[in-house]
Amino acid sequence: MESRIALISIIVEDKESIEKLNNIFPDYRQYIVGRMGIPYHKRDISIISIAVDAPQDTISALSGKIGRLPGIVVKTAYSNLKLEN
Repeated sequence: MESRIALISIIVEDKESIEKLNNIFPDYRQYIVGRMGIPYHKRDISIISIAVDAPQDTISALSGKIGRLPGIVVKTAYSNLKLEN
């Protein structure tokens, strides 16, 4: 199966969605390469980046689940590399 490298960028505007967001990640732990979270206290938001190495469908599913949470903005950037698992 073909794998892609992607960066999922998340802005959390509604703190009440953080627990729901964090409950999504364990289902995708085998694909997550790294995670960085930055609390931006001045604007009362959190900025999170998730690096993943996964099939295209898996990345889309993860990004879609995150994007359906209230008060969450998500964008995904893909590498042009297409790799075999």
